[in-house]
Amino acid sequence: MTENKKQMPQELKEKLRAGFNLEWRKELRKSIPVKERMKLSRKKMPERNPDERNTDFTEVNLGLDLKKAQEEAQRCMDCANPQCVMGCPVGIDIPSFIKLIEIGDFVKSIRVLKETNGLPAICGRVCPQETQCEDVCTMKKGTGIPVAIGNLERFIADYEREQGEMFIPELPPPTGKKVAILGAGPAGLTVAGDLARKGHKVTIFEALHVAGGVLVYGIPEFRLPKKILKAEVDYLIKLGVEIKTNFVVGKTATMEDLKKEGYNAFFIGTGAGLPNFMRIPGENLIGVYSANEYLTRVNLMHAYAFPEYDTPVFLAKNAIVLGGGNVAMDSVRTAKRLGAKTSTIVYRRSRVEMPARVEEVHHAEEEGIKFHFLTTPTRFIGDDNGRLKAMECLKMELGEPDSSGRRRPIPIEGSEFIMNCDMAVVAIGNSPNPLIPQTTPELKVGRWGNVEVDWETMATSMEGVFAGGDIIRGGATVILAMGDARVAAKEIDKYLSTKKVQKKVPKKKK
Repeated sequence: MTENKKQMPQELKEKLRAGFNLEWRKELRKSIPVKERMKLSRKKMPERNPDERNTDFTEVNLGLDLKKAQEEAQRCMDCANPQCVMGCPVGIDIPSFIKLIEIGDFVKSIRVLKETNGLPAICGRVCPQETQCEDVCTMKKGTGIPVAIGNLERFIADYEREQGEMFIPELPPPTGKKVAILGAGPAGLTVAGDLARKGHKVTIFEALHVAGGVLVYGIPEFRLPKKILKAEVDYLIKLGVEIKTNFVVGKTATMEDLKKEGYNAFFIGTGAGLPNFMRIPGENLIGVYSANEYLTRVNLMHAYAFPEYDTPVFLAKNAIVLGGGNVAMDSVRTAKRLGAKTSTIVYRRSRVEMPARVEEVHHAEEEGIKFHFLTTPTRFIGDDNGRLKAMECLKMELGEPDSSGRRRPIPIEGSEFIMNCDMAVVAIGNSPNPLIPQTTPELKVGRWGNVEVDWETMATSMEGVFAGGDIIRGGATVILAMGDARVAAKEIDKYLSTKKVQKKVPKKKK
């Protein structure tokens, strides 16, 4: 959390308060004084028993019930200068949607939420609120324990879906402008929703047979049930968004081909689907997977539901996952659920430096996952049939911080040892999808294959073409991709009206 409070622009303050009678909020504050609100304890998210959940793919977190949600909402102090809004990459009016939960106006609460976030049930489950909106929550500053903003976001989104009365806003008259969205991941879905609400004709072109991108192929069912994702996508379709699946831009058709079909603007949101490997001996052995392939087989191709879906996936006895991020946690917990006797994380730094969410690490430990910290593999060892049987490792120690701010791991000479395993999943990050840059030579890309943009507008080097999410950042979070998308949508709408893009000097990545 920053030491100095960021001051919210007056224009944003007025926007957040617009349409709400401030008198009832004043009365609400009086009903429970601030000092009393600060004494209220945070309501714990109910979870399934670890020994039960680590054998199936049913969701781990059960969600707050109505009573607990309203009690948790009482902890929000409705600050005059809400830092939580500043900490949210998509700028949700957090105090308003929470206060509406407190008074029981759930219909208005979800409408407020959806003004800036078209995927609330997803964000409430997978976004790292603890390092964003909740990290700068005033309640955290006063008591050390923030309001459970993410849990309340999930509650109100689930409430709307379960009531079966999804609100569809009144749409403006069609503008006659056509926008092509390349990729149906969180960035593409967000841009599509925002532009559809502006009256533009939006078509998403998705390479896979299901919309969702990393949400559908990368995040397991026990963290994000696919029925939740489907409901969010269905909402966009009701807004008039068209989704064309099994359409690989760059192969099925190029961007130039789509221009000839009358599209006036483009958004590239094709993600970071190119897995990184360690480039050590033995990576081609049978039993060594990239996290992308492993999770795609299990999640998108339903290997977890065998034999209903006859998707082949290796069922390990001793599984090892290399990495310390959320993808590594998803992979190692998946292996455990598929029957691995031992399922182990191998990470070259210590627990403190792990980029994974604290909740995911905690859940993994509860489920019997083992951790080998300060360890890095040096080679994979195979049997006579070319199958993985072991991994040679080297112990590490931490030196000075590197460019990431984390202490740099240094090998300890002579510390080699062998770990037995029959499956290894490499989860050390991904690179941007190279297909569109390869088939669109005028599109400027960076050293690592990321599409270069003006970070103020998300405009690329090509006229009328914008980009956001992992294709410009490399592997990042769902909510950061959505934040990029909201900026891009605003600028695309402006471009379609004026045909002008405000180009600025490129700044460092946010």
